[in-house]
Amino acid sequence: MSARNRELFGLLPVTLLVTAGFTAVLIARSKDINKVTVTYGAIFLGACLFGHLFIRARLPDADPYLFPLCALLATFGLVEIYRISPHRALGQAIWFGVGLALFCATILFLRDFRRLERYRYTIALVGIALLVGPRLPGIGRITNGAYLAVGVGPVQFQPTEFSKLAIVIFLASYLSETRDVLVRGRLPRLSLKHFGPMLVIWALAMLMLVFIRDLGSSIMFFGGFLALLYVATGRLSLVLAGGGMFAGGAVFLAQHIPHVHDRVEAWLHPFKPSLVDGKSYQLAQGVFAEADGGIFGRGLGQSLLEVTKGHPIIPAAHTDLIFAVIVNELGLFGGAAVVVIGLIFVARAFKTATLATDGFSKLLAVGLGTIFAIQLFVIVGGVTRLIPLTGVTLPFVSYGGSSIVANFMLLALLLMVSDKARRDPVVTRGGLV
Repeated sequence: MSARNRELFGLLPVTLLVTAGFTAVLIARSKDINKVTVTYGAIFLGACLFGHLFIRARLPDADPYLFPLCALLATFGLVEIYRISPHRALGQAIWFGVGLALFCATILFLRDFRRLERYRYTIALVGIALLVGPRLPGIGRITNGAYLAVGVGPVQFQPTEFSKLAIVIFLASYLSETRDVLVRGRLPRLSLKHFGPMLVIWALAMLMLVFIRDLGSSIMFFGGFLALLYVATGRLSLVLAGGGMFAGGAVFLAQHIPHVHDRVEAWLHPFKPSLVDGKSYQLAQGVFAEADGGIFGRGLGQSLLEVTKGHPIIPAAHTDLIFAVIVNELGLFGGAAVVVIGLIFVARAFKTATLATDGFSKLLAVGLGTIFAIQLFVIVGGVTRLIPLTGVTLPFVSYGGSSIVANFMLLALLLMVSDKARRDPVVTRGGLV
């Protein structure tokens, strides 16, 4: 069976899930059955089929599992968001279409992704400018105490979703060029010329904690950098040093920055009487919802989301706590399924890295897979109280246009790397070159 036929076959679970999901929700709220809601699933499946045909035409040798895995995650998100709010589900479906269009445009106009190497400093500057955007007066927007969005009139987006791609592209290009210097000798060469970017990225992550107040994104950025550094150099000492720097800075800021301190306190004591009705209410309700779901869940459409007068019993159910809603309605099995699907996606990204024939391609695939994995870990870990809860979205699942569009761009880059790697002769495959 060819790669593209395997991809088409992989879309069958998407068909089954979206059909079963919408059917279950519509049965639970039979009064809402109408032509618009019934056609949501058909339109979504049509978009997935279009994406498959486009990949078949433009990237015939690309990994056959990456796109179906993303479609499967998006199915979980669309069904749950429809269950929470049909109006938001329509918006999510529109953003899915926009993301798919940008996915196609990226593949059409970029063509050779290796051209990005030549513009690494320009791309890095764009990424940093995007991070600063939410703090600019007039356009910056505050969400739950963090500066996460940029808004001009009715248009609003989260620049960190796009900045992560820019930073990964820069680091993959930079480390591909300087790795020989960094690995020379028994000890790494501690020159400011070559370690300057590491210090800049560390400082940037700390500034995000202070000025943007975005703990989740800072973990994602710096974690991705450390993974790339280790793959490029094989120096565990560099990773340990960088991790120590981040941990030390995070502890200091948790003690001196009120917003970060509140997040940590809510994480450590979510059921404390003085916090449970205030700072830790969101986290505590998420834990209660997951516990209520048990192993098999209450069933789609059966979760209690609101009490009298529309007061939310699960705050931000469509964004930050959508994983808690999934676990409540689909149980431990449903939550584990989402995590496993995400991990398989990451594994395919790393598989792509092992097949790539040049250093930049390897590091780019590793970087994209790593930030996807860390984003998955940060939001699931936050909701399950493994780490402090942050505002990072669950990729392809949470409501939000910025997240959907940025992750479609991530998928496009991975598929382009995969297509080139699988077309190259086997004899040229090896380590970083």
